[in-house]
Amino acid sequence: MTTRGTETIGYEYDEESRKPVIGADPTIRPGTIIYNDVVIGDRFDTGHFALVREGTEIGDDVLVGTNAVVDGTTTIGSSVSLQTGAYVPAESTIGDHVFLGPHAVLTNDPYPLRRETDLEGPVLEDHVSVGANATILPGVTVGRESFVAAGAVVTDDVPERTLAVGAPASHEPLPESLCGGNDR
Repeated sequence: MTTRGTETIGYEYDEESRKPVIGADPTIRPGTIIYNDVVIGDRFDTGHFALVREGTEIGDDVLVGTNAVVDGTTTIGSSVSLQTGAYVPAESTIGDHVFLGPHAVLTNDPYPLRRETDLEGPVLEDHVSVGANATILPGVTVGRESFVAAGAVVTDDVPERTLAVGAPASHEPLPESLCGGNDR
């Protein structure tokens, strides 16, 4: 925290906050900010200028790409890849072996600036892939091994092993070539 005249600049942590805990063998590139009260597993990698906010728990073998943002109070499993510019809001849950393509956006506020409401992030179950520039709305669950196509706008839950495509997204059977989950 810095003081300039009578103005305070920066963030003052609660006295009970804890410094971030980061597991073995991380690669954290310049410009990345990791807040207090974050717990991260082994082999964590970032691009440049990634942001991980308070109250977040991250498993092993996770990539938070360049300019990707994880707003706090979020749980991210292991073997997850958040590509360049991905946005994960507070109250989101991401399972294991999940891929978020470049500039994929998860949302958590059903009425931005219109009324007071509880935030509810989406849930991405294990082995989900989300294509570039896709948007997933608050409270939506994307089922295990499902695939969200690039540019899709997901407004309703996606069943397991389903392809979500279009805006608003419709559900189609998952093509055989996309079956089997993600291995990083």
